[in-house]
Amino acid sequence: MFFSTYSIQAMFYGKPMDSRELSAKARALGGALEPVIGQVYFSPECHANYVALGFQPSPGDMNGVALPESVAYFTSRGSLMGQVSGEVVAAAFAVFNPLVVVPAVTAGWQITDSTTICAARRNGAIGQLERILGAKPGGVNKARQILERAISVLRPEGRPLFAGALHQSIPETDLGAVWHFGDMLREYRGDSHTAAWISAGLDATEIGLLTELFWGLPLKSYSRTRAWSEDDYAAAIERLESRDLITNGAFTDKGRQLREQVEVNTDEQMRTVISKIGADFDLLIATLSPWSEFVRNFKGYPSSGPHELAEAASHR
Repeated sequence: MFFSTYSIQAMFYGKPMDSRELSAKARALGGALEPVIGQVYFSPECHANYVALGFQPSPGDMNGVALPESVAYFTSRGSLMGQVSGEVVAAAFAVFNPLVVVPAVTAGWQITDSTTICAARRNGAIGQLERILGAKPGGVNKARQILERAISVLRPEGRPLFAGALHQSIPETDLGAVWHFGDMLREYRGDSHTAAWISAGLDATEIGLLTELFWGLPLKSYSRTRAWSEDDYAAAIERLESRDLITNGAFTDKGRQLREQVEVNTDEQMRTVISKIGADFDLLIATLSPWSEFVRNFKGYPSSGPHELAEAASHR
């Protein structure tokens, strides 16, 4: 007998969520997690650990938030997958120009190995959280239990960064474990998002441009951080126009619908996570959200980021 995804979920978790509820919860979870987990890329503790290994320091700050150094960034995050080549890192990260990623990773492996920099990454991320939140912020034990339960149902197929994080050891402290499980969820959603836009027939430059329009930003603004050239952008814009996805630097109806569907399809891949969190969802958000605010207030993460832009876009 054939069982659909929805019928299986109904048997184990009760009545399945409709797509609106799922998207709202998946995006709320991503937004609440992002500053607590994504602070790893701005953490002064991480930057100091990388400098101690021989990497360059942070190139500066943005409104008091220390910016990542590119070689250390690509090498440290890529180390989740082991000591892989720059080509593998570029493929997994998906949105960055390989002409920048490959030499950065090659240089990184001449400085250190994956085990060492992965530990420096983790210790620096947890160190910043302990400095800002304290070693045992309120609700940390329960948050750890919920997040551990949430990732227990996830599988690694087609998700290289999540698969790498899956094989890292669990930190000893509750706060360390919260960061670890949250990093796994963040990478899982990122891998899922890549699968969603690839399956929509888009490439890295095209998804970058469509995402800018989706967020209400000018073309070639945010996506410049991904190191693509003007020629790359020009060719991508021509392709998007030929598919009737954009015209005169703006979405067509077809283009907006396609980009929104990419986001919905990403949310759908978080269904098992949201279902597993279950009745503890509001408690988890209520615990994480103040932590995120503290991290931002202490300049551990930018004052605004992609999740806020995506949330604003979903309400337009």
